[in-house]
Amino acid sequence: MDFPLDISFRNMDPSPAVEARIREKAAKLERLYNRIVGCTVVVEAPHRHQHKGKLYNVHIDISVPGKDLVVDRAKPQDHAHEDVYLAVRDAFNAAGRRLEDHARRMRGDVKTHPSQKDDVAPPAEQ
Repeated sequence: MDFPLDISFRNMDPSPAVEARIREKAAKLERLYNRIVGCTVVVEAPHRHQHKGKLYNVHIDISVPGKDLVVDRAKPQDHAHEDVYLAVRDAFNAAGRRLEDHARRMRGDVKTHPSQKDDVAPPAEQ
């Protein structure tokens, strides 16, 4: 992996196993788009006072030249996210999709629509 990866944990103890899984998933992102400048991953456990099960939140910030791509699962609705590994998997899957979209735009594979200002003709003079 050629880019710096910053991993932090909030409201939970750091886990070497989760950190290894994150490093593995981040290395796969580089195969999708090799111009990644940096990546920050925050794994957050919910506060202990919640009545529902623990739904983990994974926030990924990927820096590419000229832009930051952010994946934030702020309020996970899926109870599968009670497992931190599934939350990490889903977040990195979303990051991969966002990175592929960005790569398509940079290659020019995505058509852009003309702006509304270009479509409106100036009023005719009388």
